[in-house]
Amino acid sequence: MRGTVRKISMPRRLVADLMHASIGVPFVSLTRALNIRPLLEARALAAGPPGWAAIFVKAFALVAKDEPVLRTLYAKWPWPSFYELPRSIAMVAIARVEDGQDCVLPQKVPAADMLALTEVDAQIRQAKDAPIGEVPAFRKILRVTRLPLPLRRLMWLIGLNFGRQRANWFGSFGVTSVAAYGAGELHALSPGPFILSYGVVAPDQTIDVVIRWDHRITDAALIAKALTRLEQVLNGEIAAELRGQRQQTEPKPVRAVAT
Repeated sequence: MRGTVRKISMPRRLVADLMHASIGVPFVSLTRALNIRPLLEARALAAGPPGWAAIFVKAFALVAKDEPVLRTLYAKWPWPSFYELPRSIAMVAIARVEDGQDCVLPQKVPAADMLALTEVDAQIRQAKDAPIGEVPAFRKILRVTRLPLPLRRLMWLIGLNFGRQRANWFGSFGVTSVAAYGAGELHALSPGPFILSYGVVAPDQTIDVVIRWDHRITDAALIAKALTRLEQVLNGEIAAELRGQRQQTEPKPVRAVAT
């Protein structure tokens, strides 16, 4: 049977490079259903509620703010070591259609714990809707993807194995989901060190969350505690911010003035 040879597009070449870079990462994962009733109630009342990706980006960044291990990278050069970042850097998987093909590109969101939810959401939405050339994170990674294979491998080696460069190129955690297309657990791959994915909200007001992590950095006990803290942050700080947005948009009552 004769097939048709087709050129690999730039976004698919990027995914191939990501999978090659992920081969040597010893990933393990933990899944838990989080009860998010208070968050759902606050989000339902918010004017223009932010997307779930923005919510999880900020929530995980808030958890990592108090847990340095969650913003720690494994670096091989100049010798194997851990590299702790002063703040989290999220890489959000953005699903797009380019030249008639589905593709996924990473949007960088630094220090989400210091941003308003509306700002985090705006960065993610801009990456989804704007032309590729107008999104700095897309331009940067695709510039490398256009290089010949030997040069790409060299650039990836440098980007992955020096702590500072790894943070600049790949962030400290990733967020991805297929919830927009229906239920299902996604166990994604990336160079790491932490990947969070989430499902759809269940009728009992829970949501399944999967965290995959580089086992060289930490163990399951810390991730289990991080998921507990993530549930608290979603129902606490994040829900409170959503309620605050509603209060800001509501018109102030007019008091009658007696004469």
